[in-house]
Formats: sequence, structure tokens, C-alpha cells
Amino acid sequence: MVTEHTPTEEGLASTRNFLQCLGRYGNTPFLFPVYGLGEIPQCFCRMCAVFGGIYCLRHSVSCLLVDKDTNRCKAVIDSRGQRISCSHFVVEEGYVGPERKRVATPPRFISRAVLITDSSVLSSNSDQQVSLVTIPPIAAGCAAVRMVELSPSTMTCMPGTYLVHLTCQSSGSAYEDLSPLVSRIFCTPDSPDQENCPSVLWCLYFNITDGSGLETEGHDLPSNVYMCSGPDGGLSHENAIKQAEAIFSKILPDEDFCPPAPNPEDIIYDGDATASAEGEDKEGEDKEGEDKEGEKENQDKLEEAVLTEETVQAEE
Repeated sequence: MVTEHTPTEEGLASTRNFLQCLGRYGNTPFLFPVYGLGEIPQCFCRMCAVFGGIYCLRHSVSCLLVDKDTNRCKAVIDSRGQRISCSHFVVEEGYVGPERKRVATPPRFISRAVLITDSSVLSSNSDQQVSLVTIPPIAAGCAAVRMVELSPSTMTCMPGTYLVHLTCQSSGSAYEDLSPLVSRIFCTPDSPDQENCPSVLWCLYFNITDGSGLETEGHDLPSNVYMCSGPDGGLSHENAIKQAEAIFSKILPDEDFCPPAPNPEDIIYDGDATASAEGEDKEGEDKEGEDKEGEKENQDKLEEAVLTEETVQAEE
């Protein structure tokens, strides 16, 4: 999605992408995973594990071991003092100290609010599972707010409740940016007169750094250490995908980025490959034995035919 400050070329590309996604999986161009967006990284983690990826759970990295001659990270030391060798190291920018970062433009921030309500903002006869709306600025100097409402059918909240996400560019604290809008749309202790509106059962306001405005290149880091940014205010994961592809091309320049998942029936595991090879060898041995038995049987028949012919000639 774009803002009023987006260049025309980028806006047209975003519009084209929106239109191309229409009708792929229904009337909406958007897809939302059941159980929330946390299922997306879990999906990639599971696929990585299937193909040999190793995860060190409940371990954190304490420091890096860098070769001064090559300026490459050769290993990491985890929180338990264990050394783990590595060829490449990818790190989120929040773990990199300010003394290692290149001086750049000040970071932008995003204001977020997460609400749990007792009913939907839509009419009671609506069957929408995920609702998306962009709310124009309610006052001069305020930013437009994107609201996403999730129903219990998305498995992100308990039955009888709804989960609401509010996001906008920060001009102050998250509470200052979003609480006036919440008071207008929902029934809260600050707006008890909104009796016909959904009631807020729980709410949380917080600010995060806008990852789309952070520089990931040119920092004082070893040559095989790659920095990526955190979440941004975009509706999609386009910025994260671009960063992942850029890092992947540096680590594995000759490999395809994110190829389609193979058919499960076409996957050959190490154990299966060994068993298959042994089966082929055994099949070859059995076939060779059958060929030898066939040759011996043919030889016996030939000798028997020769003896019969000699016997007939002797009788004559």
C-alpha cells in the first residue's frame, strides 16, 4: 500500500500488483494465515528443518569471533559458552550496537494499538473473517490509520471476541496518535456514550521503529555478516522479502531464491536413497542370478539334444 507521499511510479506499480492479485483466491487480493502472521515464519522454519536445517533453541548469541586478516566472522559464542562455527551470519539491526552503524537519517517510528473487542465494527449479518479499512486523518497534522479486524474464525482470538490492529506513522506516542480514534469508534472508559459501538475489553499501545526506513548496507560489520531490519508499517511483507532475496543472493549467488516447494512424493531422503540403492543392487544381483540359471538351463538342454542326436545316429 502507498501513502500520499509515494512517487507516481511506485504507486502505479502497487496498483498493478493489487489488480493482478484480484480473483486469485477469491474476491479479495489479500491472504491472511489462520492463527495469525506468526504461522508464516513457522512454515519456513519447518520446511528448512525438513531439508536439514538445525535450530539451537533457547540459545542466544553473546559475541562473534572475527578473523582480523580476512575480516570475516568464523564462529559465534552462545549464551552457554558454546562455540558454533559459521560461514555467514544474519542479524536483525536491533542487535547491532550504534557504534557499528553508519550515521544515517534518523529512524522513523510507527504507532500501534492492539484491541480485543466484544463485537465487530461491521453489521451483525456480515460474514467477513478479515476486515481492512483505511481511516482518513481525523484532524490536521494526524496520519491516516489502517485498521485490520480479525474474527474468531481466524483462530487469533477467543469465540465471541474480535482482534483489532491499528497502525499509523508516529507523530507522538502511540496513545496520543490512536486513542482519539479508538474513542470515536469503540466504547471505552473515555467514551462511555458510544453504547452502540463495540466495547474494548483490552488494549495495548506501543511504538516500534519503522524498518522500511533503516539502512542495511554500509555498516562497520565483517564481510560475511548481513544486517536486516525489523517490521515496518506496510500491509504486506514486500520489504522483508526484498531484503531476504538480497541477502540470499550474496550467500548463494548460484541458487534460485525461494523456489516452489517440491511434491512430497518426489522428495528423496538420505535413508531412502541408501535403501533404494541397496534395493537396486539386490535387484541387480537377483537378475544376474536368474540370467545365470537361464544360461545353465539352456546349456543343459543343448547337451541333452546333442546326446539324443548321437544316440539316434549310433542306432542307425
